[in-house]
Amino acid sequence: MNNFTITGFADEIASDLATQIKGLKENGISHIEVRGIDGTNVSELTLDQALTYKQTLHENGIHVSSIGSPIGKISIEDPFEDHLALFKHVLAVAVAFESPYVRMFSFFIPEGKNADDYHEEVVNRWHQFLAVAKDYPQITLLHENEKDIYGDIPERCAKLLAELNSPQVKAAFDPANFVQCDVEVYPHAYELMKDFIDYMHIKDAHFADHKVTPVGLGDGQVEAVLQALVAKGFTGFASLEPHLSIFDGFVALEKAGVSIEESKSDGEKLFTVASEALKKILVENMGQEWK
Repeated sequence: MNNFTITGFADEIASDLATQIKGLKENGISHIEVRGIDGTNVSELTLDQALTYKQTLHENGIHVSSIGSPIGKISIEDPFEDHLALFKHVLAVAVAFESPYVRMFSFFIPEGKNADDYHEEVVNRWHQFLAVAKDYPQITLLHENEKDIYGDIPERCAKLLAELNSPQVKAAFDPANFVQCDVEVYPHAYELMKDFIDYMHIKDAHFADHKVTPVGLGDGQVEAVLQALVAKGFTGFASLEPHLSIFDGFVALEKAGVSIEESKSDGEKLFTVASEALKKILVENMGQEWK
């Protein structure tokens, strides 16, 4: 079976594109979720820069799975006009990279305020995103569950996606982010969101301290989610977003018996730890092949 294509946030390997490509190749990965290159966020790239980077990626056999944009990572009470203009630019950048997806969010909620009180404004802003995105039918917008935004818990994620009711909006499902919101990932979050999931972010975390771990070492029930997606007929991207510290990385390295050259940077080592943890679940536990 081959239900998953592995991709990842290679800016966690290094800032420069050459080292990002090297790290992906060394892990046998042929896709990238573009978030930062050479210290510049993807939303701030010019179209010429995006086209040049895309050419370099393609020359190295690397294709873009998604744009890891910061769209929706402003306060719901902030002015929206400039942010909507930035979104239009991000869509043009996505076209330059030939990306089928753009990762987005549903706005930070002011501290002490009730997120549910902002539902109508969140929906209104997302309808404005969709009005622009209709001219880019080849691109699907991915809502990621993130701490402290409107869609941080599965109930609100599902409510937003159901109300938008658009084939151009799907969910990027992040188990660790749900754990960090003290939400049971499986079966609770999965069952609420299973009909919307089009993309997986691969990281795990502990309920006790919310610390991120390689998948399989936390409370995110990542394998159970992947198994359920396979049973449902899912085929798509599994995107590595390690967010690991060097201490966690070495602990995982020791447990997994992964040998990595001492000369590698911390970013290269930790990305490999995350990659090997996912492959162990897919290959050894689930009998999957991967692309």
